[in-house]
Amino acid sequence: MVIPQEIVTLVGDLVRRVDLLVAFTDVDGKKQAIATLEQKISEAKFWNNPDEAREIMQQLSALKGAIEVVITLRNKILELDSFMALLREEDDESLLVDFKKDVNKLSQELDNREITLFLSGKHDRCNAILTIHTGAGGTESCDWADMLLRMYLHWTECRGFGVEIQDIQPGEEAGISRATIRITGQNAYGYAKSERGVHRLVRISPFDANKRRHTSFCAVDVIAEIEDDDEIEIRDDEIRIDTYRSSGKGGQHVNKTESAIRITHLPTGIVVTCQNERSQYKNKDFAMKTLRSRLREKMEDEKRSEMEKFYGEKGEMGWGYQIRSYVLQPYQMVKDLRTGIENGDVMSVLNGDIDFFINGWLRAGCPKARQRHTRLNK
Repeated sequence: MVIPQEIVTLVGDLVRRVDLLVAFTDVDGKKQAIATLEQKISEAKFWNNPDEAREIMQQLSALKGAIEVVITLRNKILELDSFMALLREEDDESLLVDFKKDVNKLSQELDNREITLFLSGKHDRCNAILTIHTGAGGTESCDWADMLLRMYLHWTECRGFGVEIQDIQPGEEAGISRATIRITGQNAYGYAKSERGVHRLVRISPFDANKRRHTSFCAVDVIAEIEDDDEIEIRDDEIRIDTYRSSGKGGQHVNKTESAIRITHLPTGIVVTCQNERSQYKNKDFAMKTLRSRLREKMEDEKRSEMEKFYGEKGEMGWGYQIRSYVLQPYQMVKDLRTGIENGDVMSVLNGDIDFFINGWLRAGCPKARQRHTRLNK
């Protein structure tokens, strides 16, 4: 049987990629660390200090889990490479069909594992707080913000993340002027942070009787949710807390009681709001977490003397500052201007299929990814 060259090339590429993944994961180094920890566990006095013993057991479990996945994946890919030689001696075309499925499946597994490896930032494993702000475009921009909110809600659902709408402000005529959602799950911030920036929409306006093409802008901000941070001290005299009635949907209790919370941090001018919960106490608790997270982010910016690291990356909400363009008219295309990645299926993207852009951004921004690309192309 003749195996198509593109399949042979893909399998060869998988073998090279998984070997690099083994190197990046430092499997040999982790095996030595496992041997050292197992030696400690075998000592008679190991359990004399229960807290230290539990910590070592957790380290051992994490190390074993990290290399087990990579080694298993590598063995499966090497089996594919070996099976090709046997496949050439067979005449059953159905075997080739099954082989292609296995290759594609392992290629996807390797993609996912590589992306997970790239999420090595300090707060990548944290939950995320994502906020959408309207920019230039008036009613059009409010409608665009509503579309973005729907896109992110669908994306979180597809990814299996938990999501809560913590604050939402309706637009004057349509859509929303601002929304804040909390995304929970493993590496939620690591993935969501790629969406920070200005998003541009080009379409025939449904609000224009003359059916003219309009351009709208919205800014998306994403921060990591920091639960406990001893370095961030918020004194009572540094904040102003205002209560008000919720402006969104939620029934009689939400709309008729002043359960919504707005906290202003006076030294920095940072304002956070929450109106999702019925309880004023719960809204205040979330608002304080958000404020602490924003202050932590600002402090890290100042330590690095790179204020554009987080906030500045959003840029101004107008021409020339967008990170991604969504064009519905006169053609259909979504393009990430940071990576050059494009997708012509606009409706699929607006329905939450944005992993293509997120993974591309993570690869482009990760030193390990750039090193892998260089080595593969030598």
